[in-house]
Amino acid sequence: MTLVGPRPERPEFMKELSDEIPNYRDRLGLKPGLTGPAQIINGYDNNIESFRRKVALGLLYLQHCRLRNDIKILFRTIRVILTVSGVM
Repeated sequence: MTLVGPRPERPEFMKELSDEIPNYRDRLGLKPGLTGPAQIINGYDNNIESFRRKVALGLLYLQHCRLRNDIKILFRTIRVILTVSGVM
């Protein structure tokens, strides 16, 4: 596991999400991370559309995986934690 990367999904949802969301497994191309763009932008998943947004953000992260972007994500994560501004 790394600091920044797509968060792993709970195993019980993997099959259903793979069937429902095109390219779902592509986001697993990198090691999972403790935080990522989906956690600071999308918040918690509570329906299929939020899972779709999370996958889209994960795929976008894979395309733009750079140290500079990781640092930005880490700082935004710290800000979300300190300001308790996470989406619920």
